[in-house]
Order: sequence, then C-alpha cells, then structure tokens
Amino acid sequence: MNAIDSKRIWLSSPHMGGTEQDFVKKAFETNWVAPLGPNVDGFEKDIQSYLGNDVHVAALSSGTAALHLGLKLLGVSEGDEVLCQSMTFAASANPIVYLGAKPVFIDSERDTWNICAEQLEIAIKDRIAKGKKPKAIVAVHLYGMPYNVEAVHSIASEYRIPILEDSAEAFGSTYHGVKCGTFGDIAILSFNGNKIITTSGGGALISKDPKHREKAIFLATQARDNAPHYEHSEIGYNYRISNITAGIGRGQMQVLDSHVANRRRNFDFYKKHLENSSEIKFLEEPQGYFANRWLTCIETSSYELREKIRLSLADENIESRPLWKPMHQQAVFADCATYLNGISDDLFDRGLCLPSGSNLEEEDLYRIVSVIKKVLK
Repeated sequence: MNAIDSKRIWLSSPHMGGTEQDFVKKAFETNWVAPLGPNVDGFEKDIQSYLGNDVHVAALSSGTAALHLGLKLLGVSEGDEVLCQSMTFAASANPIVYLGAKPVFIDSERDTWNICAEQLEIAIKDRIAKGKKPKAIVAVHLYGMPYNVEAVHSIASEYRIPILEDSAEAFGSTYHGVKCGTFGDIAILSFNGNKIITTSGGGALISKDPKHREKAIFLATQARDNAPHYEHSEIGYNYRISNITAGIGRGQMQVLDSHVANRRRNFDFYKKHLENSSEIKFLEEPQGYFANRWLTCIETSSYELREKIRLSLADENIESRPLWKPMHQQAVFADCATYLNGISDDLFDRGLCLPSGSNLEEEDLYRIVSVIKKVLK
C-alpha cells in the first residue's frame, strides 16, 4: 500500500461524542434555528459549571469574535498599544488591529513557550517611558500549556494593566488546580474544528463580572437598543452563536474530560517511544501545571531534522505542522514594536506539532512513531 492509499492521519480532527445530534435534533423539532435558544443558554451554563470560580459566559461565533469584544470591553481603542504574546496564532493579534490599536509583541519563556514575564516588564517600563502606557495584555496558553499566571499577573497588577487571557487552546488545562479561562480580567475560548471540543465554529467570552457578559451579548447582537423598532446608539456585530452549533457544543461538553485524557495519552505515547533520542525534546509541565496537551509538540535538534521529519510524515499521508510562526516575523506586523530574547524564533525553527486528535487509534500512533524513528536512524 502506498501513501496515497493509506489512511490519512490529521493533525487534530473533530471528534464527536455521540449525543451532539440529540441536541441538534431537538433544535430542529422546536424550530430553534436562530442565534438564540435553549442550546445557547444550556451551553453557556455547561461552560460556567465546568470552569467554576463564579464566571459568566457569553457564547459567540468564534474565538476571534470573543477576543475582539474582550479588547473592546477592556477599553482598547484607536491609537492604543496592546502587549501581545508573539508566539501564537494570528487571531490573538488581529483584533487589536480591528480596533485601530497597535500590537507590541513580547517573546516567550523557555519553560512554557508562553509570554516571558521578564520581557513583559521590560516592555511595560519602556512603553511608559515613551509616554505610551499599554492598554491591555494578551497572554496565551500555548498548545494547552498554561502561561506563568503568578508572574504575569503580578506584573500586570503592579502596573494596573488588564489581562485578556487567550485560552483558545487550553480548555481543560489548569494552573495549580484552577481552570484556565478564569484568570484574566476577561478570557476567551475557541471551539473551532481543530480544538479540544468543537461546535464546528464558535467561541466564548468569560468574565467574573456579569456586566461584561451582558455588554458582550449586546454588542454581539448588533447592539440593538431596547425599543420596539431597530434603534442603535452603538456599532454592533453579528457575533452570537447559533442554537444549532451550540447544540453540538452541549454534546461535546459531555466528552471534554475524556478528550483531554486521550490527548494526554497521545503525549505519553510519543514521549515513551521517542524520548530516548537525543535529537528530540518534549515540553514538560512545570510543577502545578496541567496541560490538556491539545497538540503534542517536539523540539528537534535542527531545522533540517524538523523538516526531514515533517516531509517524511507527509509522504506517508500524515499531517504535522511547524510551531506557530511568531507574529513579529509576519509581514503584516513588520512595523510593530518588539521585545525579544530569541526563544520564539528558535522554537519556530526547530519545533513540530505531531498528530494529536483525541480520536487517534493506537495503530495510528505506532505508524507515526515508526516514521519518525526511521528518520532518526
């Protein structure tokens, strides 16, 4: 059998639990085919119950929409500067530009690959010295690994800068026993098709302040004022999730913990079978951190080895992907201020995301590992 005939192994494919269609069927039977309804309400309550910590949840059409509204609720507007983790997906930074603000990119720390507290404080002091105090900080739990909450939030508190916690990749992760998505002044989740659970497309805005939820829903439903006609005193957006996709989310919430367990199993499998190689390194959990292992990522010894592994996997119909290209390397952000230590550049050169779906079979994992071992030999 050649690669074309072999089963395609995806990086992170959707994984249904079986009850999603029950919620969707109910929506059709009751004609709740709209951006509101029982599934939307139920999905928000399910997320609130899972996260705990007295949070309030607004279910939206995407994680990007949640980031956009979150920044707006934190008062970000035209001309402001927002400090943003450089090693992340573009959606963490794009909404800053939507609002006419300017991203300032901060490099990573080695232990978690997330925003470096040292560089963060250097950036804050420098921006203040230049007469431009940052309006907010976007901190990301990259690949499901929590950022250093204690260090980052201590600095943010000292300088009184709010944090937008990007937990798009970290649903189910915890930091010292507390769920990711509950630390920031505002936090967001994503339910895109490749995430730990999916609604095909969707996201959520989270806050301990119920007024943030109310305002987010108001803005997400075209900012319609309370009137018998369509009256608008603010610019709004069409960002609310539908009752159909929220139904998928309700079913997915029932299998979230098992999906996390399966992805952590993937990590353990890869580590067991590959850790003896001196040319591969895994991202370990610091004490008190619990990563959902949304994606298992490895550091290789060189760019050349990373590419050899990636292309060899591709030849066998197996999808893998380099780590996120840092935002400071992206042409669209070429003129943005940066505070760098070289870590994210190095990780991008040598890092690779391995297939990590919660629906991978053991035979899939053995197939992936066998390709990598051949390259290493």
